[in-house]
Amino acid sequence: MGFVKEFKEFAIKGNAFDLAVGVIIGGAFGKIVTSVVDDLIMPLVGAVIGKPDFSSLYLVLSDPNNGVKPGMVLENAKKVDGASIFAYGNFLTVGINFLLLALVVFIMVRMINKMKKAEAEAPAGPTADQQLLTEIRDLLKSKNNI
Repeated sequence: MGFVKEFKEFAIKGNAFDLAVGVIIGGAFGKIVTSVVDDLIMPLVGAVIGKPDFSSLYLVLSDPNNGVKPGMVLENAKKVDGASIFAYGNFLTVGINFLLLALVVFIMVRMINKMKKAEAEAPAGPTADQQLLTEIRDLLKSKNNI
């Protein structure tokens, strides 16, 4: 029974629930960010610089049989016997996508932080105790001046 009791205490602790909520919201937020990048940002980037897909770029390091011809598709170049291919294009595409995604997330976090800061900067009025103490202070000042 000790194991079941210990597991129950662990599962009911607030930290486990906070973690579960964070994972669920993170998954949903990930879909939002993916949609923003895929549906809003990438079409704009594609319109400006063309389709940012460099996955077919490669460099032939060695080709002892001269089987890799200029302009050959990457998949075919990889099949050439004895050829050593440095396929850097997919890495560039993934890197650019990551930078765009990081930029979008940064902008979203920055906007949220500005909204939070604006809420925090709203000055709070004096509490009821502070108002009462201020009135008492002002009355005492006025009596001492008479």
